[in-house]
Amino acid sequence: MPVHNRIADYAQEMTEWRRHLHRHPELRFDCFETARFVVERLRDFGVDEVHEGIAQSGVVAIIEGQGAGPVIGLRADMDALPIAETTGAAHASTVPGVMHACGHDGHTTMLLGAARYLAETRRFAGRVALIFQPAEEGAGGARVMVEEGILDRFGIERVFALHNAPGVSEGSFVTRPGPFMAAVDTATVRIAGRGGHGARPHETADPIQAAIAMIQAFQTIVSRNVPAGDAVVISVTQIHAGSADNIIPDASWFGATIRSFDDRVRDLVERRMGEIVAGQAAAFGVQAELDYARGYPPTVNDAEEAAFAVEVAREVAGAGMVEDAAAREFISEDFAYMLAARPGAYLFLGQGESAGLHQSGYDFNDAVAPVGASFLARVVERGQPAG
Repeated sequence: MPVHNRIADYAQEMTEWRRHLHRHPELRFDCFETARFVVERLRDFGVDEVHEGIAQSGVVAIIEGQGAGPVIGLRADMDALPIAETTGAAHASTVPGVMHACGHDGHTTMLLGAARYLAETRRFAGRVALIFQPAEEGAGGARVMVEEGILDRFGIERVFALHNAPGVSEGSFVTRPGPFMAAVDTATVRIAGRGGHGARPHETADPIQAAIAMIQAFQTIVSRNVPAGDAVVISVTQIHAGSADNIIPDASWFGATIRSFDDRVRDLVERRMGEIVAGQAAAFGVQAELDYARGYPPTVNDAEEAAFAVEVAREVAGAGMVEDAAAREFISEDFAYMLAARPGAYLFLGQGESAGLHQSGYDFNDAVAPVGASFLARVVERGQPAG
């Protein structure tokens, strides 16, 4: 796997950084010790500016290139997950119930590796903004950083990011132009009926039967309302009701996740869910309320920037190690907020066979960190060539 020779020289140090971060995971916006570690490394590298406390614990560092030019942004997420680790690794998490089960320790390490190289060589024009972001896992740290104005404040014109991919060939890259990952919305339906004895259902307004009817009808949104060419997934993932076998309860509730790729489909699904809930509530004689919450938007790669990123990936990994027309993924990613505000691209970096993301036995493959760091560095050097 071709990497910058200089980055290869400190591959072992990158492994040490990554394993330190893995031992000390932090959740959501509370990535203060992680940020402190990042800032110490950045100051050692001699970056020109370090800005702390963005989105609570986020960091943006600036490296000046050779002469005037644009500003390119490179982003890594820093937060972990509330999962108890089972890897048994010597560098396993020391925080009970918390681990880096999504590889953000590796993402931070790759950006640190690129930062060290770029600060040493400065073979680019303009500036590079290194974005170390908290709270990717469900809390929308990217949205907060955008709302706090980092793109305008630092003049960032393009943005790029990587995510590791278990089960994909080690050191290979995967991406596509246009929508790459889905928007994620959440629906919660609360039903108020009239409970009673299980032997006398005619005296009740059964919230369980109403919930069942609504859940079944939700699937007709996919099969009968959304055009076949538009992808959407509706998964009801939890149902709560009852306390005993012989009691029909007074209330029930259920929750669902909705994944899609454009706002037109999101609007349709939300409208149809509301109509179904109201109609089924009337049919069963219950009261029902739909809470439809929109989460991360779809992650949409700019076509030109995706093509550019593919060229860089092929230079780093070889043409046969880059998939540039990958299938869309129904998982979500808050880098979507940055891509909605600036053109750029998001890619997966294969880490070979391993446990899957968000699993207790997962661990980042340190062998691919120099590959990712080389990609990020070359994005800057090719995107803003010196001279």
